[in-house]
Amino acid sequence: MRNLGPVLAVTAALIALWYIAVIPMNQQWAQDQARRAGQDLGFAALVADTMSQQRPRLPAPHQVAAELWNSTVVEELTGRRGIVNTGSLSNRSLIYHGWVTLSATLLGFAIGSVLGISLAIGIVHNRAMDASIMPWAIASQTIPILAIAPMIIVVLNAVGITGLVPKAIISTYLSFFPVVVGMVKGLRAPDHMQLDLMKTYYASGPQVLVKLRLPSSMPYLFASLKVAIAAALVGAIVAELPTGAVAGLGARLLSGSYYGQTVQIWSALFAAAILAASMVALISILQRVTLKRMGMAT
Repeated sequence: MRNLGPVLAVTAALIALWYIAVIPMNQQWAQDQARRAGQDLGFAALVADTMSQQRPRLPAPHQVAAELWNSTVVEELTGRRGIVNTGSLSNRSLIYHGWVTLSATLLGFAIGSVLGISLAIGIVHNRAMDASIMPWAIASQTIPILAIAPMIIVVLNAVGITGLVPKAIISTYLSFFPVVVGMVKGLRAPDHMQLDLMKTYYASGPQVLVKLRLPSSMPYLFASLKVAIAAALVGAIVAELPTGAVAGLGARLLSGSYYGQTVQIWSALFAAAILAASMVALISILQRVTLKRMGMAT
């Protein structure tokens, strides 16, 4: 509650700046329409017009909020294809498209996390893997995802792998790297005195891993998971762009750009941001509970 005031103040400032930016961004169309109609457009009329255009360059915050409300709650409750009338999510609803993207995100995140943790354990315990795998892991992240995503989709489609898996693989590609880096740092966090103490107990390698290295790496793991889940969401959305997908937040962005529906584009962007913030918040709660039970947080 102590941080609520600053958060609300920053949010209000951003919304105010957004409203101010709407006027110059959309004024050209309003002035052109007034000129063709032979009318003199005053400032108040100009502001009102820029805030209510159907296809603005920059939609106003209330237009995006209304689109979010209509494409989620209203569509599902009152729409002909909504969950109330049909028992299943409407394919016009952002909830449906968000769930499609979330499915690929969670699958890719799970695979990426397991892969990242496994690679980190191997890198910490094997010098050959440290010298051979880590440079390739770093190099893999220098390739733009927009360049590699279509190739992955085409190759997987050629071998008969379609649907959720190709998108999940691209999410895995983006999400495994933060986990590798975080876990390598975390597994190497114990100092020499702690490792020497384990040697005096004749602890085996697996015992050192389970009883010392893994507990020490937990703060690093959760920090990297927060980055990884956001990266996995970006990967799932990007993967939907080159496939011509008809479902998912990426598909909504693509159809919005085809038809000049900027309000739809912005609402899909906000839906993605809400989704990412929710998943990061869930990981933060899990982190707080886990570290508290381990005695590493108050």
